[in-house]
Amino acid sequence: MLVKRNILLNPGPSTTTDSVKMAQIVPDICPRESEFVKLMGGLREELVKVVHGAVEEYTAVPFCGSGTINIDICLNSLLPEGKKVLVINNGAYSARAVEVCEYYGLPHINLTFPFDQLPDLEVVEKVLCENPDIALVYTTHNETGTGILNPIREIGELAHQHNAVFCVDTTSTYAMRPIDIEKDNIDFCMASAQKGLMAMTGLSFVVGRKAVIEASKNYPKRSYYCNLYMQYDFLERTGEMHFTPPVQTIYATIQALKEYWEEGEARKWARHTRVCEAIHKGLSKLGFRELIPRKWQSGLVVSAIYPDDPNWDFGKVHDYCYEKGFTIYPGKVSGTDTFRLCSLGAIDVEDIEEFFLVFEKALRVNRIQVPVIYQEEKRKY
Repeated sequence: MLVKRNILLNPGPSTTTDSVKMAQIVPDICPRESEFVKLMGGLREELVKVVHGAVEEYTAVPFCGSGTINIDICLNSLLPEGKKVLVINNGAYSARAVEVCEYYGLPHINLTFPFDQLPDLEVVEKVLCENPDIALVYTTHNETGTGILNPIREIGELAHQHNAVFCVDTTSTYAMRPIDIEKDNIDFCMASAQKGLMAMTGLSFVVGRKAVIEASKNYPKRSYYCNLYMQYDFLERTGEMHFTPPVQTIYATIQALKEYWEEGEARKWARHTRVCEAIHKGLSKLGFRELIPRKWQSGLVVSAIYPDDPNWDFGKVHDYCYEKGFTIYPGKVSGTDTFRLCSLGAIDVEDIEEFFLVFEKALRVNRIQVPVIYQEEKRKY
């Protein structure tokens, strides 16, 4: 069965293989059957192994929902009574964590840095020293809105020096950039099946320390559906998710994990890297400037600044590319107009080269000058 192949250059969901798509076509099954329970057990262990976690110490707790559900779960479940969250915030997805804290009324510090700058570790340490009641430190690994890569290993070391649990949103790095949960000083990380694993939307998961989850049994219960201990405990006792899982998505994720191990961590990261290099090359040839310096980028998301051309219309350029099978995505930065090209998914260099042929034609069809033009000197990358 042939399925039309689209090249998704948005930051997720990502382009999938036909074998992952077809893995969803299975006989109907009740997820409470022992056959499915066995699949769930294997899936949880594999998710831990992707980040080199020891299954004796770490576990994976799956939930039905998009990646944002993980932010909600970790923040509301892992904060003890009378303690604070420190959110290290330099982008849209860490800002979302701040919003979660606000909605739950969680005591928190919103430690903000410019969206195009790395967090200042000296400032982070100073805040930890001045606030000994911080029990949970939270940040994003790759701020997908810009493509900046935060120094999680160093932040995690500071968190642990101050006896805080370190939680990282790795939604757009898990199964792409190599992560070692122990060496990177991570207590909890998170992702969704449709990104680095190149599976389907609907399944998200938290990977973290069993001991901390078990201790959270006695923390305030702030959510019914999104409680980490409740889901973990039910899985440990029954092998089942507490509420109905996304059955077909789980079959697709199991297939995607098989393909992940077949490609291998190092080869997969090498492929994402060469795809990203092809994106840089294509943008440079057309004269586009990038928002974030290359040395700070994740190697997965490139934010390009809109040119100063009166004919520039992102919607028209997007629609032209979309009709040809390529999806591009607007930026997520207030005050600066950008679009993003991402190296996620089952794609390679030839897909990017084909895209730039289409993209350049989209510019010319819409009478946008090539190479593109900029008026402001500050736009330099």
